[in-house]
Amino acid sequence: MSDALITIAGLSRRFDVSKPLVARVLRGTPKQYLHAVQDVSFSVKERKTFGLVGESGCGKSTLARCLAGLMAPSAGQILLDGRTLNLTGIPDPSARRAIQMVFQDPYASLNPRWSIGETVGDPLLSFGLAADRAEMRTQVANLLSDVGLSPEDANKYPHEFSGGQRQRIAIARALASRPAFLICDEPTSALDVSVQAHILNLMRDLQQEHGLTYLFISHNLAVVDHMADEIGVMYLGRLVERQSKTRLFASPRHPYTQLLIEAAPSRRNLGRESAPLAGETPSPLAPPPGCPFHTRCPLVDSRCRNEVPALLPINDGGAVACHRVDEGKS
Repeated sequence: MSDALITIAGLSRRFDVSKPLVARVLRGTPKQYLHAVQDVSFSVKERKTFGLVGESGCGKSTLARCLAGLMAPSAGQILLDGRTLNLTGIPDPSARRAIQMVFQDPYASLNPRWSIGETVGDPLLSFGLAADRAEMRTQVANLLSDVGLSPEDANKYPHEFSGGQRQRIAIARALASRPAFLICDEPTSALDVSVQAHILNLMRDLQQEHGLTYLFISHNLAVVDHMADEIGVMYLGRLVERQSKTRLFASPRHPYTQLLIEAAPSRRNLGRESAPLAGETPSPLAPPPGCPFHTRCPLVDSRCRNEVPALLPINDGGAVACHRVDEGKS
């Protein structure tokens, strides 16, 4: 896409979970791999928000860490503004500046031994964005003000703040390098409900003010509905549907997306019992053949049990990986 800031093409990540070599030789067992992310592709337009949803363990956070450069993918490409990123060696400093991440747990993502001024100011010095410590302190004060904190908070330590305030500090740290693309890995899931709305509205305001592009990961459909322009749905490491927010909630095409929306609390479900998803998510160590969702799908047929569906475009501009949709039967 010509207007895409980030393009992910065929991204996969597997983990070697094999037993030790001696045990494998004695028992005659082969190596074993856990496929956390499999052949995921999508683009995020500049100044837009792409929401990524799915059940716990579907590979959302692994994908985020690959994008942030915290782990190397096993296959695939990541393009930043049309330029392919180096995923195996030392990353380009400009790419490290342009892509930043806000982590899920604000209690674990801040160094307790560093003051807030050091935490937020370190990227400014590391990337040469502040000439000296005096200029760094000025920029830190501005960043703290941008996220709704006081410049005097720079002298405090993480234990002196609440969870919502810590997440504001983490956002200020991510903004310090002046990124273009911000990965938000469930940034409100560890916070009280009363605090979540403040953080989400802050992030929307910052997106407008700084011209940011977001990848927003969550298992909460209401949060993604509030934040995203386009949504991707993951299941067992694969992207099974991608549509604009409006179309996804109005007419979901993949059976998993339909059941996920049906099971989520909403105003239209008020007063009636929601139907939980049947069955359990298969183990990624031993995924089922064919469509990964066929063990829980109410529309399963023999083709679903044997053939992995490709993510194919649909008429309304999205894409879905489902044989029944491809055959026009869903």
